[in-house]
Amino acid sequence: MRFSKSTFVVLGLALAFTAFTVPAMGKKHGSANNADATATITEMENASVKADKAGDSSFVEKNYADNFSGGSSWGNWETKQSILADMKDGKNNKTNSEEISDLNVRLYGDTAIATYKSTYDSMYHGEHRARTILSTDTFVRQDGSWKQVASHSSELAK
Repeated sequence: MRFSKSTFVVLGLALAFTAFTVPAMGKKHGSANNADATATITEMENASVKADKAGDSSFVEKNYADNFSGGSSWGNWETKQSILADMKDGKNNKTNSEEISDLNVRLYGDTAIATYKSTYDSMYHGEHRARTILSTDTFVRQDGSWKQVASHSSELAK
């Protein structure tokens, strides 16, 4: 079977069209997924502040991975379990005020990194603490939902 020159031209154009439109369609779909994921992580960060101020441990229980670890700006490690224990002791651990700003969410497939500035006033293990910190939170999509797996904070330079 012989193909004419015009058949090769038509096949070549069809191939070129497919090569350029399929990736473009994927980008649009990916952009929508990225926007949804960014919105979800943004909502989670803001909900975390509300939960801190309310002393609501259900947020941590639901949204932190069981093997979560965090480095605080005071130089100690925290786990999901230690945070939950602290939240149950409302007499010695209470957030009086907290605000986040400059939130930036970046996505890398099923991993998201959120960076932000946080200013808070709280009682921690019976000590009054107030400062502004820079934080980085790491999230991983597990079984269709986002879980915070790690966090690190440092005091803002004065």
